[in-house]
Amino acid sequence: MPRVPGTKTRRNSELVLLLLAMAIVAIFGATAEANQLDKITSTFWVQAALLGVLFLALHVVVRFTAPYADPVLIPTVALINGLGVGFLRRMDIERAIARKEPIPGMFAGTGGRQLMWTLFALILAAVLLLVIRDHKVVSRYAYTLGLVGIVLVMIPAVLPPSISEVNGARLWIKLGAFSIQPGEFAKLALVSFFAYYLVRKREVLSLASRRFLGIDFPRGRDLGPVVTVWLLSLLVLVFEKDLGTALLYFGLFVVTLYVATERASWLIIGLLMFFGGVYVAYLLGASVGGPFANFYDRASVWLDPFAPKFYNREFGGSYQLVQGLLGLGTGGLFGSGAGAGSPWLVPEVRTDFIFAGLGEEIGLFGLSALLVCYLLIVERGLRAALGVRDSFGKLVAGGLAFTLGLQVFVILGGITGLIPLTGQTTPFLSAGGSSLMANWLLIAMLLRISDAARGPVTGGPAAQAGPKQPPAQLHGAMTEVIKP
Repeated sequence: MPRVPGTKTRRNSELVLLLLAMAIVAIFGATAEANQLDKITSTFWVQAALLGVLFLALHVVVRFTAPYADPVLIPTVALINGLGVGFLRRMDIERAIARKEPIPGMFAGTGGRQLMWTLFALILAAVLLLVIRDHKVVSRYAYTLGLVGIVLVMIPAVLPPSISEVNGARLWIKLGAFSIQPGEFAKLALVSFFAYYLVRKREVLSLASRRFLGIDFPRGRDLGPVVTVWLLSLLVLVFEKDLGTALLYFGLFVVTLYVATERASWLIIGLLMFFGGVYVAYLLGASVGGPFANFYDRASVWLDPFAPKFYNREFGGSYQLVQGLLGLGTGGLFGSGAGAGSPWLVPEVRTDFIFAGLGEEIGLFGLSALLVCYLLIVERGLRAALGVRDSFGKLVAGGLAFTLGLQVFVILGGITGLIPLTGQTTPFLSAGGSSLMANWLLIAMLLRISDAARGPVTGGPAAQAGPKQPPAQLHGAMTEVIKP
């Protein structure tokens, strides 16, 4: 949306918040170096400065392409992304000390790779903002995006385990040193398809057949879309062996359906169908094994992680979960301090369990602040959904915000033992390019929609009609013609 003279864009507020976020990242890096090396090197600020340059470049792009976009989104995400890069850099230093090797450079190790992935992710986000100037354009390709999303979800399931399986979950495509998680990009395509479909079918899906316990339930003939997505999510659960991905896709559709129709009955039906299907899969895994065996094993570990038969398998069973719980407990309220903990004792601390590693060093208060940042992103996404004027934009923004929030819940629930472990990554924190690029594309779409929601209404019939005239009286009578 072009800028209208005299209107506030809040871009300067975004700039100040972004500089504050990078200052926090620099302080985190300095503290980690002080605890690990007993000194602060003269280059502790370089990583935060490089990240700052990248985020400032995106800020400039937003100034010209989405001037009214929400000013809180980029600084909040930049803070989380920067802390993730800083923690991975801290792990690289720990590894070098343990192996008595020189301290790696800024572009070496996992932290260096994450810095490069951040560059690629921000380039994609900027390209999206430059190419898509109106979010409603996406609706023209809704069915194509839906097909692409389904293909991306199912590709790992049909590939050999040697190419697609990591830690029991088949979510990847691995070709030599290169790997990608296509499901991360599938959620963006599926959100757009679900939004377009539900905008067109909203009136039919809102019809009720009977009322039970004060809730209007839909007609049986309208359950087809929900059943289809439910079956797709169960196929993901069975063949890709991942509860989190199945919950993410099905939950996304059901919540988007609820937003479109405003009927709580869809939430009730969705919860009953999903958890009923999960329970049946657990029973089948216990009795017949086969494709359900992996889920049964994960559920068994979740139910009793401290059982000796599970914990004795050092890098299998419940070892990872128990070590993560011990790390969180060791951190206490305030944590041991950046660089002063022992996060390397937790397997996969750079990816799936980065929350546990950070929790040991920043404590409960630090993790709570981090969760508030995620909550703020979700809240701002929902605010954009409420403010945008078209139904498609409302459902896309609401679906994207819910997707991010649900993904954080799934990974944090697995780490804390609330739900079985999943193969989901922590958005913007975990090492890996697929998750980082897909989630920055998600943020770019929220920026585009929030620009439309917060910007002034220009060019429409209401704006061009001129000042309102008093309604004309009919031949002096008391009645008047009121035009909407």
